[in-house]
Order: sequence, then structure tokens, then C-alpha cells
Amino acid sequence: MTKIWYKNYDAGIPHTIDVNEFKNITEILEYGFTKFTDRPAFHNMGTTLTFGQIDTLSKKFASYLQNELHLQKGDRVALMMPNILQYPIALFGVLRAGLIAVNVNPLYTPRELEHQLKDSGAKAIVIFANSASTLEKVIGNTPVKHVITTQIGDMLNFPKNLIVNFVIKNVKKMVPAYKLSHAQDFKACLSMGDESKYKKPEMGHEDIAFLQYTGGTTGVAKGAILTQKNIVANMLQARAWIKNYIADGQEILITPLPLYHIFSLTANCFVFCSVGALNILITNPRDIPGFVKEMKKWKFTAITGVNTLFNGLLNNAEFRQLDFSHLKVALGGGMAVQKAVADRWKEVTKKPLVEAYGLTETSPAACINPMTLKDYNGFIGLPIPSTDLEIKDDNGQTLPIGEVGELCIRGPQVMKGYWMRPEETAKVMTTDDFFRTGDLGFMTAEGFAKIVDRKKDMILVSGFNVYPNELEDVISQNPKVLECAAVGVPDDKSGEAIKVFIVKKDDSLTKEEVIAFCRESLTSYKVPKLVEFRTELPKTNVGKILRKDLRDEALKAQK
Repeated sequence: MTKIWYKNYDAGIPHTIDVNEFKNITEILEYGFTKFTDRPAFHNMGTTLTFGQIDTLSKKFASYLQNELHLQKGDRVALMMPNILQYPIALFGVLRAGLIAVNVNPLYTPRELEHQLKDSGAKAIVIFANSASTLEKVIGNTPVKHVITTQIGDMLNFPKNLIVNFVIKNVKKMVPAYKLSHAQDFKACLSMGDESKYKKPEMGHEDIAFLQYTGGTTGVAKGAILTQKNIVANMLQARAWIKNYIADGQEILITPLPLYHIFSLTANCFVFCSVGALNILITNPRDIPGFVKEMKKWKFTAITGVNTLFNGLLNNAEFRQLDFSHLKVALGGGMAVQKAVADRWKEVTKKPLVEAYGLTETSPAACINPMTLKDYNGFIGLPIPSTDLEIKDDNGQTLPIGEVGELCIRGPQVMKGYWMRPEETAKVMTTDDFFRTGDLGFMTAEGFAKIVDRKKDMILVSGFNVYPNELEDVISQNPKVLECAAVGVPDDKSGEAIKVFIVKKDDSLTKEEVIAFCRESLTSYKVPKLVEFRTELPKTNVGKILRKDLRDEALKAQK
């Protein structure tokens, strides 16, 4: 394979990384704890914990798991929390104890939670009180034996911890009543944890670090098996990519995406921690005014997020008045970055919004645009060090430059497979160790990759392929549009017709205007036939628009 992308790497970026530099994630964490002991590591709601404090607390929690709960190496522990200080303490404690972390979305329904706990075989769960009533409904059907609960404000300084917990529970009524017998309090567990009894387990590259669940919006959620090697490799790959643009112990990172999501988990919780950055944890990024108020307090140097989050910020007047003079890195991933959003970001912040690409199954980073990029280019970037990317057809044959096919990724960050699902694993892994991403795209002669759409989201109009990403990108450039999504619906004449769902920024926008706007930039078969205005669009917990839900609604409406 000719790796044509190397010629466009920024100066100083290696073609490969040495994954043998570290045996496991804990080695990297402990290196950071020692090097940056007195520096701030995580901040939330007015309270800051240093790397030294995180070191002590996570070791205590690891000791508690080992000596009080008697969990053994390889046991699974579920973590069901938003961005609060308890999350990194619990996560690092689980990993340091040699256990496997199972991240759980705190917004899950009882059905979704039951599936994930049963499928993973989790023996313990750390859960914040707001979700405890959900667990109560299903715990009897799961293998969970140990429950550790925590309130949002538990790790905050006194008296704010008491005030926050009181308001959330008694004023805002955000904690439904629950009864979980034998549940332990998180802070009590930390008190019982004895550092002197902690035993560091032997952990190698092939040991499992995470069961990271994916695919819940398209079918039964599957646990991607991410090994110590997978995460170590991706940390080293991503760090190599940005090392010229960050300084050890000097970065302040805004963290709005939940740390239990693979993008934020690897980039914010691991990569930036490894260089001594301070993570500003945003517990509720949907509260844009509150989010911006927190940002105003910091001379932040980096931010990661998804397109819808950046779009939401840009539509807030207070955000546009922030001081962006210290900003070095703005990284967009998790979904396609739209040109309209990237252009406005550059206009407001004077810094580019750099698009990255990855999946849960690739830990996640696979491609990132050069950090020297001046403006949005419409590409997901170049394959990062030690990563191979090929465009393959349905028969597994590699396609020539410029032809559209399925993006396939190979590298040390690619998952071991799906937990307890060999048949599903076989569907996505090729005989030469490439992971089939399910994304359609092509590569240029310069080595840049471009996604045209998800394979399953492609719309077929009279035999012509229409990619929703392209259509959404065009519509989003209309100044009267806030958000949009495109799906295919059955049509007697063309097989499928295009329907777009739009949230207006300007109430004067009409269906006719939308169609006319599309005709200016798109060939006739790509122009939507149906337009529906909504006050909001369904989204995942990280803000990715759920086309599947919209498509299902449209199909029901046709019946």
C-alpha cells in the first residue's frame, strides 16, 4: 500500500508510533500523576482537583474495589454518570484495579440499561442518583451485585456540595425516588479505600480496558472490545498529531461532550490528561447560557465537540463576545462538521474548526485534518500515524483514487471485536484486518479522505445515489436555517423521495424558499421533494441528529 497521505503531514509528525512505549493505560496515567502532581486536572462547578488528588482518590477507589468488593481482574464495572468529578476518579480507579470499564449513558431507559448490564455481565455499577430509579426497575434482571451511588454535588467544596445536592433533589426535583438495598455511597467508598492495600495488577496490551457500547440507534447495542493496546495506541497517535500545538501543563480544555462518549473519553480524559491539561467539565452542555457563562471564566486553549454543539454556541450572543485570543485547538468529531458552521466558527473565533473522524470501534481517532489547516476543506483529514485507510467495494476490492466506496481502517487502535458476538465481528472485519466502517467516501491523490455518507443512510432516487450529508451541508448554509436533516421515504415514481426536516432560525422561511435554495446548488434529483419544519430535531446524548427516528416517523405518517 502506498501511503500517499504522509506527504501532507505537518512537520514533525511521525509516520508511525511505538505502541510498546507503554504496556497499559495506567502507566500513562501514573506518569502524568507524577509529572503534574500539583497542577489542576479537573474542574467542575467551582471545585478543582489536582493531578495529585486524582491520583490519591482513584487509588483509594481501586483499593475499595479490590479489597472491599473483592472484584477480580477482568470483572466489568458499569459507570453511569455525566461530566462530574466523580467520573474520572471512578474510571481511573476501575482501570488501576485491573477491571473493565463499561460506560453507560445516564439517559438510558430501563430497557436499554438492562440490555447493557446483562450483555456486559457487569458485577458492579457506579451511578449518579438522578438515574438510580432506572436501575431499580431492572437490577433484579441483571448480574449486578454491587451498587455505588453518588449525587452530582458530592465532590464539590463545602458548603456548595450540600447546596447543589439539596437544590437538585428538592427544588428542581431531578432525582426520582428510588430504593436500592445495600447501595453504597461513593464518598463512603473512598473513605473505606486503603491506599496501602492497593495492589497494582499486571496488565498487558491484550487485556481488555473497555466494553464501549455502540449501535444502539440502529439495532441492538454491541460492546466494542477495546484493549489496553487500542487505547494506548490511540492516545499516542492523537498526541503525536497535536504535540506541536500544545504545551505540557499549560492547556485549559473545555469538555462539554460526556466523558463516557468515546471521543471525549480518549481525547479529553486521556490524551489531554497525559500532557497535564486542565479539563473544565461541563455537566449540562444543553444549557447553552450556563455553558457560555462557565467558558467566560477561563482563558481556554482548546475545545472538542460535535457540529450541533458548535452550532448552538455560535447562535448565542454571549458566546460571540468571548475572548478567543488563547484558543489553539478546536476539534470537531462524532458527526460531520458542516461548512456553514465551520465558516462561522472561523469568523467568530478567528481560529479554524478542525474536523476529525473516528468510530467507537477505532478507539476512536482514525483521520484528522492537519492542525495547520487555515479554513474548512470538507474532508475528514489524513490517516493518523500507524493507520491504513483503503476504499473498498462490496467484494472487498480496493478502489482507485477518487472512486466512492466503503472506508476501511486498519491500525493498532482497531477493536478486538464485538463482545460475545463473533458473527457481528465477522461482518465488519476483513481477512486482512481492516475494519469496515459503514461510511461511504473516497480518497484524493493527496491522501485526504472525504465521507459522502453512512452506507445505510444513502437515499436512492430513480437509481441515483443521494447522500444526506451533502444535502444537509447545502441547506445549513441558508442563513434562515438553524438545523436540518435529510432522509429517504418511499415514493411510487422514484423509489425514494427526499424529505428534509428543518428547525428555523428565521420564522419567515418557507418550503418554497428551501427548495429554491437547493436548486441553486444541487442537481434536480438531489432537490428535496418534501419539507417539514420542526421546533427541534431528535438527537443522541452527544447531539448527533437521529435520522433513523425521523425516517421512522416519516414512514409511519405515510401509512
